[in-house]
Amino acid sequence: MERVDVLIVGGGIAGASLGARLAADMRVLIIEAEEQCGRHATGRSAAFWQASLGGDSAERRLSLASRPMFEAGWPGSTVPLLRPRGALHLTGPCGEEFEEAGSLAGSDLPIRVERAELDALVPGLRAQWTGAWYEASCADIEVAAFHQACLATVRQKGGAVRTDSALLSARRGAAQWIVETSAGAIEAGVLVDAAGAWGDQVAERAGVKPVGLQAMRRTVAQLRIGRTGLRDLPFVTDSHQSFYFKGETDNSVWVCPLDETPVEPCDTAAEELDVAIAIDRFEKAVDWPVEAVEHKWAGLRTFAPDRKMKFGFDPEVEGFFWCVGQGGMGIQTAPAASLLCANLIRSAAPSAALADISATDFVVGNR
Repeated sequence: MERVDVLIVGGGIAGASLGARLAADMRVLIIEAEEQCGRHATGRSAAFWQASLGGDSAERRLSLASRPMFEAGWPGSTVPLLRPRGALHLTGPCGEEFEEAGSLAGSDLPIRVERAELDALVPGLRAQWTGAWYEASCADIEVAAFHQACLATVRQKGGAVRTDSALLSARRGAAQWIVETSAGAIEAGVLVDAAGAWGDQVAERAGVKPVGLQAMRRTVAQLRIGRTGLRDLPFVTDSHQSFYFKGETDNSVWVCPLDETPVEPCDTAAEELDVAIAIDRFEKAVDWPVEAVEHKWAGLRTFAPDRKMKFGFDPEVEGFFWCVGQGGMGIQTAPAASLLCANLIRSAAPSAALADISATDFVVGNR
């Protein structure tokens, strides 16, 4: 029987980044049920790094700790992982305050932009927008490069990544897990559940109580626009969080209606109604002519009932480690979250890079 120290179920960014942290000194195997890793969430994310996302929370602290790791190219990317973008939170006639600033400082702290300056940044905004709050530090994340760097690091450090390998069942022995997969049996000291929307299913197959994960569909459409110069537009959203858009090519944008539709874990796809809502909200925000829908897709974002990320060993079942519930922040928090989880699995002292982060903020309680 194949034996490893850590078996990670799920090859998306959660499992891949954790594997990259552990593979140097532990025998690591990542198993992925699909034919490729990151198909349902990681591979369909319009990911960006945004300091204000998540409010004044422990998840935001993970984002802030992750930024310098992205800038350093962790875990060995050959291309820059962040591309400067900037973000605008539009305000209406009431001139809404920015309520999620919390302890943000420096370039992470949103600054007020009045209508004249706003017009220079995004020409064609409709009259209802009186100004905006601008986040200079917002950046696109090169998701594919980051994900592939993590998977490559696992392999380079002696670990393995196995696709088309679903977990069928698992039982805890005297000091290890005996795991049956569609590709054969595996013995592991630690079983990590990084299965995203399927996290509760994996837990139940291992005899562990679920945490109540809920998958949510999120839709994005790429629209061809009857104007040019759009590629470097800021990320633009409204204070009521009903849409966002950002430049993609010289004459196209990505538009999202910020939908969160509960769905069963599945290979989700964009619904025509959600695409229509996205276009409607976009056309009410700017006067740009929409010429065509060039592409549309949907991905899964998965939340625990309290919408907090869940990292740590299960309190009732020895050797079962949760790494789930990342919601819409999984990619931008992955460098720091993977370090936190790796420290917990190794029983290592907290890292200096995580000085403002407590593992107790992410524990899985009794169910």
